[in-house]
Amino acid sequence: MKNSLQIPLLKLWRPILAMLLVIVASNYLVQFPINDWLTWGAFTFPVAFLVTDLTNRAVGVRAARRVAFTGFAIAVLVSLTLAPWRIAVASGVAFIIGQMLDIAAFNKLRAMSWWKAPLIGSIIASVVDTGIFFFLAFYGSDMDWLMLATGDLGIKWLMAAVLLAPYRVMLPRLQRWVPAQ
Repeated sequence: MKNSLQIPLLKLWRPILAMLLVIVASNYLVQFPINDWLTWGAFTFPVAFLVTDLTNRAVGVRAARRVAFTGFAIAVLVSLTLAPWRIAVASGVAFIIGQMLDIAAFNKLRAMSWWKAPLIGSIIASVVDTGIFFFLAFYGSDMDWLMLATGDLGIKWLMAAVLLAPYRVMLPRLQRWVPAQ
């Protein structure tokens, strides 16, 4: 594994761009409920865990953190223009805590079967991220945020399982994700 401190930020442009797109899309889509217990953002947000998991696998935990923090900073600024400030702030707080938890869990489990680290890390981080986000974004509003959080969490867990397929496909192609120096 490469020393991720030696990897220029420019080499991480693919994961950073992917993270930016996922966060902005999710912050926009979470405003639109599908029904009483689900928003469209539940389908896009889990891709953020895929982004950091692929980066973690390709070049290590430090690079994954750099991608999370860089994507987070850019995306929160962009989200402030596309979503209400409360959603953008809630997303930022929940996102960075959830990402750091996912990265740490993935790194601890990375030696296990190929699917365990991304699945378990995503499941654990989704619980924390979802709880923080929905509380901060919708507490005191007219939305039934507990029901929305429960529905979103169920979809996030489902998406964590579904996203194992692209994760597995990308494993032999990690050089495309973060090219060598």
